Amino acid sequence: MYVSSDDLESYETAAELALYREYRDVVGLFRYVVETDRRFYLCNKVDMQVRTSGADVYFEVHMTDAWVWDVYRSARLVKNVRVVTFKDVNIEELAQDDAMPDLRQLRGR
Repeated sequence: MYVSSDDLESYETAAELALYREYRDVVGLFRYVVETDRRFYLCNKVDMQVRTSGADVYFEVHMTDAWVWDVYRSARLVKNVRVVTFKDVNIEELAQDDAMPDLRQLRGR
């Protein structure tokens, strides 16, 4: 079976739109937004610790009851998440009336 690049692009666009709609439906259920270099999460509890190993500094982030922005995951709701990274981590507490983010900003997460 041959899949054209147009078919593949249509599939990816539809999957991203479905993910955005799911995000829109669940965002009100969560308290925090956590952004790492690899993923975007919604969660209700987050704890970040700064760790050192010799001269290196890294971040260890634990999240509970999380939703993961990942178009390729079939199960996006996760009970516990642990992220270890040397890159920046952004944690924001959501206000109930936060505006929806632009879909183009979230694309590719």
